[in-house]
Amino acid sequence: MPMRRVLVAGISGAGKTTLARAVATRLRLPCHELDALRFTGPKWATDPQFARRVAEIASTSGWVFDSFGYPEVRDLLWTRADTVIWLDYPRSVIMPRVLRRSLRRTLLRERVFGGNVETWREWFSPDHPAWWAWTQHATRHSDIDTRVHDPRFAHLHVIHFTSPREADDWLPSLRPGPAQ
Repeated sequence: MPMRRVLVAGISGAGKTTLARAVATRLRLPCHELDALRFTGPKWATDPQFARRVAEIASTSGWVFDSFGYPEVRDLLWTRADTVIWLDYPRSVIMPRVLRRSLRRTLLRERVFGGNVETWREWFSPDHPAWWAWTQHATRHSDIDTRVHDPRFAHLHVIHFTSPREADDWLPSLRPGPAQ
């Protein structure tokens, strides 16, 4: 089955964006960061046209998104996708990754979505990626598991990885499908 519309799902810190970019490169598809589409301004302002922009992209013949999907676009993406790559890694893998990433972003004042930077103050917010990854790990697993077994999404080819090594070993097997 050719992979033309791919979601890479998992919790913060799983490596969704990194794998999505690698998959997109191998399949010669455009890659879209959902956070970059959603957060477009200072103070984490959201794009009022976010759902419309995602719907436009999702209506095209090929794409890779790096997200489980925000609530306002989740069903749309899961319905239009043909493949879900589920990065279902344990906390022992996730937490060092998300902590290193957030620490680097904070210390180096790296600009992310909409020109925003992670600050030390945000580390104490329940929305901070480190807290989110810790507190929502089991919930995100349950949410994705429910969706991959939901009859509405029976059309999806689900690729379930429980370790980064599994994903790393699988990636070289990807080959572009026929041009459409």
